[in-house]
Amino acid sequence: MKADKEALQAEEARVEKLRRIVDFTATLVWQADLTLSEAQKLVADARDRALELFPDKGGTFDLIYGSRFRRILAERYHLQ
Repeated sequence: MKADKEALQAEEARVEKLRRIVDFTATLVWQADLTLSEAQKLVADARDRALELFPDKGGTFDLIYGSRFRRILAERYHLQ
């Protein structure tokens, strides 16, 4: 039972870390003076970090955060 609680706490810590990474990346893309290429690289780096925290969950990242980042990039860089 203690192992289950520790595993749950570790999972929650990884989720919180991912949330901070995604929020920070979104803020940078919105506010920093970046080229589209630099912004796309930041998003790709955030995805890579997510895969370090949650291996084999790239599809889940894309499903949950992909549309958010696509919307931000489209609005920020006036993409169609």
